[in-house]
Amino acid sequence: MKQVNMTTVDLNLLRTFLVIWDVRSLTVAADRLHVSQPAVSHALRRLREVFDDPLFVRTALSMEPTPAAMRLHSPIQEAFALIRGALVKHVRFEPVSAMRTFRLAMSDMAQLHVLPALMHVLSARAPNVAVQVQQLPVDLITTALRKGDIDLALGYLAEPGQECRFDRLREDEFVCMLRAEHPFGASELTTDDVNRLQFVHSCTNTTGHHSAMEAAFRNAGIQLNIALQVPQFTIAPQVVATTDLAFILPQAIAEQVNRNGTYRLLRLPLALPPITVGVYSHDQFAEDDGIDWLRAVLIELFSSSPENPWSTQRPPGMRLDTVTASSLEKRCLKA
Repeated sequence: MKQVNMTTVDLNLLRTFLVIWDVRSLTVAADRLHVSQPAVSHALRRLREVFDDPLFVRTALSMEPTPAAMRLHSPIQEAFALIRGALVKHVRFEPVSAMRTFRLAMSDMAQLHVLPALMHVLSARAPNVAVQVQQLPVDLITTALRKGDIDLALGYLAEPGQECRFDRLREDEFVCMLRAEHPFGASELTTDDVNRLQFVHSCTNTTGHHSAMEAAFRNAGIQLNIALQVPQFTIAPQVVATTDLAFILPQAIAEQVNRNGTYRLLRLPLALPPITVGVYSHDQFAEDDGIDWLRAVLIELFSSSPENPWSTQRPPGMRLDTVTASSLEKRCLKA
């Protein structure tokens, strides 16, 4: 590799290098960078000229890094982390005047529980702050946090990685949801009842809950009769409301859905591992005031303390629109 002329290198080229490294595709890199594929190809040609190396070689499946690219990746990634750290230290986050988009990872189940309350608060405290939500497979979330592709993740991650900060919001448990007029009339479920019921199953890789639940059922010798399998949670309660199908979901979400008494919520007849729900961030961005502020708001809103107006322990019948912005102001942590 020849000596690099630093006057020919700009940060956009190095950012392109990092994105190609992550996605191993020029087409996907162009989408990620919001530019055309020819623009990414041109940037790669310039990078090859600067470093006198192909950097990425096309194979049948992807763009694979050369040994030179492997040596460059870690230092370039660390340099970008230092630059971002310097910028966030320089600019203090002020919620009232801040203009920023926070990127959050959560499942559609978590979105139902989190977003109405969160956006209510942001409209009062940080009116120019926007939120962009992504659904990511759980095994990609730690990497996305480390790279800065997302700022925070909410939910349950089986193994978030030691470099992640975790703030516990609550312990939850699974319950069984039936429509209110379901012919099953008992107040409790037995193992035989579970084996006889037919279920909607939300098969998603955006939360770690399902794998723990399925393992517990297998260990108890229960084989769920799945009549409908869907890729996301959102449609399942609507199906349950008009059929005799059952649905297993976390209690906090079930209570959110069941505000109008459309459903019956029954405890399951076996001990399932508790669901530890929390908010995750990466140590690399520990000095980012904005991430700290948003994390504090989420903890204040969704921790399971009895006085929390958004907690599942709130009095029956309390609706989101009964909590005023001024009362939320008093309850939210100060920036």
